[in-house]
Amino acid sequence: MANKNKLSTLVGKIEKLPVSWQAPVISFLMGKVIPFAGTSGTRVEKLTPTECIIVMRNKKKVQNHIGSVHAAAMGLLAESATGFMTGLSVPDDRIIVIRSMKLEYGKRASGDMKAVASFSNEQVQFIKDTPKGDIEVPVVITDGTGTETVKATMIWAWTPKKK
Repeated sequence: MANKNKLSTLVGKIEKLPVSWQAPVISFLMGKVIPFAGTSGTRVEKLTPTECIIVMRNKKKVQNHIGSVHAAAMGLLAESATGFMTGLSVPDDRIIVIRSMKLEYGKRASGDMKAVASFSNEQVQFIKDTPKGDIEVPVVITDGTGTETVKATMIWAWTPKKK
């Protein structure tokens, strides 16, 4: 990948590890960089510039009063999937921030949750080539039965770092 940043370089090194180690290592490291994501127990299953898949187990620490994954935890899941993926393409001389989160809860969730965010190659290039901008990132969240329970859209923005 051209124009590597620190995150994409790190992910490239992790991809050289045995396959069975890759998801636990990237999940651990992302949890250290973003402690809130780490406390929720999210697991990064795939992280490339064009796709990110993150799973959250339905454990007590992320549950609501009816035993399913809490709405706020699903927001974290959506933000993490879109942010990690966007972060792979934003050059190191810029800072990335979330500008907007839109989540529509359609059906009651059952079991573990999975978020899938994706970009086209053109969107990745736009992020790399645009010094200051933003991008809308859709993410699909499904439950343990494979049912889409949440439709989400995040808007990520980036600006040059102050010197």
